[in-house]
Amino acid sequence: MSQVVERLEPIPEDWSRALGIVAHPDDMEYGTASAVARWTDLGKDVRYLLVTRGEAGIATMPPDEVGPIREQEQRRSCAAVGVTVVEFLDHPDGLVEPGIALRRDLAEGIRRHQPEVILSINHRDGWGGPSWNHPDHRAVGRALLDAVRDAANPWLFPESGPAWSGVRFAAFNASPVATHAADVTGYIDRGIASLRCHELYLANLDGGSDDPGAFLRSNAESTGERLGVRHAVAFELVVF
Repeated sequence: MSQVVERLEPIPEDWSRALGIVAHPDDMEYGTASAVARWTDLGKDVRYLLVTRGEAGIATMPPDEVGPIREQEQRRSCAAVGVTVVEFLDHPDGLVEPGIALRRDLAEGIRRHQPEVILSINHRDGWGGPSWNHPDHRAVGRALLDAVRDAANPWLFPESGPAWSGVRFAAFNASPVATHAADVTGYIDRGIASLRCHELYLANLDGGSDDPGAFLRSNAESTGERLGVRHAVAFELVVF
């Protein structure tokens, strides 16, 4: 396992368009949304592409009821941080496979939106310590790294649009081997508001609908110390 970097570097911000690619509604909101609020305020174009609708995320409700609700909650969550474009790929929640079909769909999305930066959530096996990451997070994170390369190759998935080779890096929030961070001082409250939009999901977490603000604020404060600011969000960068 790589060593934890105690001092984080500022994430590059000399870009114009980013695409958030994650498995589920709420994945962007557990940290990254605070940075998205900052970036949209700076005039950057940030869009979201979700692989599933999170329909299998509530054990006490059937997926056909949960999916539409979680989609609407995600759209409200996006609005809270200035994101106006959000798409869903409809892969099955909990059963995402990191194969050719997913790579094709992600490559098509990358070509369609032409981002310079990809935003996502931790794709590694765990979160640090004795933990195990969700299989959809692992599958999507690793497939999107391949899909960036696929999108740049005109001979792969030619039916998915013209090749796009403009992605500079992918940034994975909540990675146990983070290297960079975004200063979100002044934006943490909007990130919290964005997460609170996921009312159904939060109400069905173990512990009920406790205010998620304490968790996000505590993480932002500890990460801020590693960046030298009040609040920050950490990322692992993969440069292409």
